[in-house]
Order: sequence, then structure tokens, then C-alpha cells
Amino acid sequence: MSSHATTADAMTDEAGAAKKGGSKKLVLLAVPLLLVGLVAGLWFSGILPPLLGMGEKHEEAEKHGAKPGEKAGAPGDLKAEAEAKAKIPVFIDMPEIVANLNVGQRRSSFVKMKIKLEIGRAEDVAAITAAMPRLQDMFTTYLRETRPEELRGSAGSYRLREELIGRANIAVTPLRVVDILFTEMLVQ
Repeated sequence: MSSHATTADAMTDEAGAAKKGGSKKLVLLAVPLLLVGLVAGLWFSGILPPLLGMGEKHEEAEKHGAKPGEKAGAPGDLKAEAEAKAKIPVFIDMPEIVANLNVGQRRSSFVKMKIKLEIGRAEDVAAITAAMPRLQDMFTTYLRETRPEELRGSAGSYRLREELIGRANIAVTPLRVVDILFTEMLVQ
């Protein structure tokens, strides 16, 4: 029996050693994977590049129109000045729009609006001004089908802005209206 007991103890010891070896392998695999995951998370979240001093160089190069690694242009560089000038927004005032809203058989309801169009380039002012009658027509036609409850609250203003931007871009194609600003909006 003693020989039987010693072989059973030996088998138990080997199984325990195998389990310990398996857990060591798991730890040896898990730690590097966790480290790689942590570094990747920090990199893609944007925390790690500035810590390594990489983000500032790329942003600075992009500001001045140079590729990362190239020397950025001088402050008086004409290309950089032209790009900076092109990024200054230009606003165009539209004539006041007054339109009756769709209320069915109830009492009449009107909207009165003053709008500014934001465009990206100063060169497009003349072409958009020439298309102003078309813009007014498209906006007024859309407003006549709008119900007063659709204009209530900030969500209503946001939806109206998005619809008008889409219609404005159709009216001034190939030019582009970047945004529409409501300087006055009265619903009665």
C-alpha cells in the first residue's frame, strides 16, 4: 500500500506543478497584452502623443501648410496668409422674411425672420448675393409648409437651421453656405 500511496502523492504533486505552470504562462501572456492595450488606449485617446512631444510638431506643421517633418514656412509666407484669409468667415445679410405658417383652418400664424448667411470664402459674396431671390423663394416656400409647433424650442430652431442650410446649398450650387444665423425670429 505504501507504494500505491507514494505514486498517488507523486501524481498529485505533478498535477499541482502543472497547474502552477499554467497560471505562470497565463500571467506571462496577460501582462504584456494589458500593457499593449493600455498604451494603445492612451495613444488613440490623444494623451500619449503630447507626452512624447509628437502632437505639437504635427499641429504646428499643419498650421503653416507644411507636412510633418518639413520645416514650416516663414510667417510672411503668401500661401499661409492666403489660407488664413480664406478661413475667416464672411456673413451676408438676407432681407427680412415674413411668411404665414401652415395652421389649417385655425387663426393665421406668421413667422418673421432676419437671417445671416455664413459662407467660407469672400470671393463668393457676389454670386450668393445674385442668388438671393432664389434663396428667399426657397426659404419662404419651406416656411409656408411649416407648422408653428415645429418651430418651438431650441430643437425646432436647430431643425429649421438644418433644413434652411440644405436648401441654401441647393440654391447656390456649386458654392457653399456654411451656416445660417438667426438674428431675429418671431412666431405669432
